[in-house]
Amino acid sequence: MESYIAPLIDFFQRYGLKLALLLLVLICLYRISDIMLGIISNIFYQDLGFSKIEIASIVKTFGLVMTIIGGFLGGILSLRFGIMKILYVGALLTVATNLLFMLLSVHGYNISLLYFVISADNLSAGIASAAFVAFLSRLTNVSYTAMQYAIFSSLMTLIPKITGGYSGSIVENIGYTNFFFIASLLGIPVLLVMFFTNKYLKFD
Repeated sequence: MESYIAPLIDFFQRYGLKLALLLLVLICLYRISDIMLGIISNIFYQDLGFSKIEIASIVKTFGLVMTIIGGFLGGILSLRFGIMKILYVGALLTVATNLLFMLLSVHGYNISLLYFVISADNLSAGIASAAFVAFLSRLTNVSYTAMQYAIFSSLMTLIPKITGGYSGSIVENIGYTNFFFIASLLGIPVLLVMFFTNKYLKFD
């Protein structure tokens, strides 16, 4: 039990109650928009008429390459401009690229547009993920690195996975276009939390 409690006590002692709570809220919400959209994406592509072969080659293979490129880019940019700045960029790009799925839902089956949306979405996801991993690493204490990082990474997916479980029901009631709009709006509170967090936390 002590191995779980000690890392938490250390975290609150180092950052104080107010900042620690802001950090935990940021960790819980940062990926919510992206994860919610990702849960429903494969069904969305199939409903638009894309075949499984097209989804595999464009979304999975090509998309993976773009994510890796985004990851490298995010790491380089974080070193050059600072972690918090690239976290902001990643959050903004997530909102913007999620809106592109609205465009795809309106146009329907369009291979060229799918390539464009996947390129933008996965590239931005790679940038955001690289910056976020660096951010979580900076939050940990070297004495509790493994346990604190495990706690942070679990919190990162907890709320998005819970809310994402209702994605199918939401789509059935309001349609894909409105769903993607809501998923994008979920990224706005993240920007507000980051603004207040950055007032007290100085990495750069």
